[in-house]
Amino acid sequence: MKDEPSLIRLARASGEDETPPTPVDLAERVRALRKDRGWTLEQAANAAGLARSTLSKIENAQMSPTYEALKKLALGLGITVPQLFTPPTGEQVNGRMAVTRAGEGQAHPTATYEHDLLAGALTRKSMLPYRARIRARSFEEFDGWVRHDGEEFLYVLTGRVRLFTEFYAPVDLGRGDSTYYDAAMGHNVVSISEDDATILWVTSLG
Repeated sequence: MKDEPSLIRLARASGEDETPPTPVDLAERVRALRKDRGWTLEQAANAAGLARSTLSKIENAQMSPTYEALKKLALGLGITVPQLFTPPTGEQVNGRMAVTRAGEGQAHPTATYEHDLLAGALTRKSMLPYRARIRARSFEEFDGWVRHDGEEFLYVLTGRVRLFTEFYAPVDLGRGDSTYYDAAMGHNVVSISEDDATILWVTSLG
């Protein structure tokens, strides 16, 4: 993961300066979620169906969990995968903006996708935007369907992808094509290009 860019100091109308929040650290986020529930490492690991040593390594930033491990962890904690990367919802903040330059997204590689989370400096978001490089080439590379709360928008940036969904026939999408679907419906995306395809994904967090 690249070094975090320098924080920009924002001058408020009152003359007070404010430092925007830093992107969520997965290790700290998981540890905080566990402690909020009053769970020991053993209890949290059992709830998620993970080894205690694996959870310990995640909380101490000693390993980058696979997407399957993230799904199990989110399920055990009673939240969605995107919520692992966003702080708890607080009071509404207005007039916010975040710029993510090319190559500055927060990298979260998995066995099937390489995610770059965008607008990571903003907390309490209503949607989670991220760019993904699609490494998977077949449905069999996934451990079943991907499902989570909310709705999702997918826009193909480069290459071609095949979207598998639980209730519809597979759909092939090329550059410039898009789709909007219920994310609670099982779904998986594979690249059908010679090279890895890239897409923009936006997931609602409501």
